[in-house]
Amino acid sequence: MTQMILLVCPMIFLASFIDSIAGGGGLISLPVYMMTGLPIHTAFGCNKFSASMGSIISAVRYQKSGKIKWKPATVSAVFSLCGASIGAQINLRLDPLFLKKLVLVILPIAAVVVLFGNHHRQNMRLLEGRRLYLGCGMAGLLIGLYDGVIGPGTGTFMILAYTSFIGYDYVTASGNAKVANLASNLASLIVYLLHGNVLFLLAVPAGICGILGGWIGSSLAISKGTKFIKVIVVLVLIGVFGKLIWDVVSAAGVV
Repeated sequence: MTQMILLVCPMIFLASFIDSIAGGGGLISLPVYMMTGLPIHTAFGCNKFSASMGSIISAVRYQKSGKIKWKPATVSAVFSLCGASIGAQINLRLDPLFLKKLVLVILPIAAVVVLFGNHHRQNMRLLEGRRLYLGCGMAGLLIGLYDGVIGPGTGTFMILAYTSFIGYDYVTASGNAKVANLASNLASLIVYLLHGNVLFLLAVPAGICGILGGWIGSSLAISKGTKFIKVIVVLVLIGVFGKLIWDVVSAAGVV
């Protein structure tokens, strides 16, 4: 257990630090939990535990900035909670080896979107009335479903949905995304907790490190440092993905 903690905690700190500055922390945290050799569903459960702790800090930070539109955000959060609950149930029913392979397919796609997507685009006028709430509800449901099944990249996908299809500016989209992402994280976490898929001896210290990383990262005004941060993300991803690919190949009996 000590070795697990020494491996996971610094990486969760790094993931949370990166996430608070440039986004994409989940692309690091989930593979790191998987690298420990934990059962795959327990790795997901521990990741949701630490992610939920970080999401609370992020949501509070945006709430204080006054950049959250609470009615649309609440609609997204409610549907995101429902979608994530369903997604987490689906996750628990998937074969562990198949789930590892699915992660190896989905995470590189999420990484491309997080690292190279144009988050600041705004292609349409803001939706109004029922169309606004319908759009927020659909975004919450579908992206929450993804968050429950896989997870990493959820915040970025939510921001893209808000800016590209609903019409919010980037800052408002980020604030609302934090609320919806918090709801999906908590919903998934509850499912994993009910099924005994959270290893508290590892998840609690990792979650504390995640809070510290997010707190320090969010307090630093590093707008010019995002490119450097993304280079770090790429380098870390190469290492952890290489290890996970080796694990999957070994489990399949190829080597």
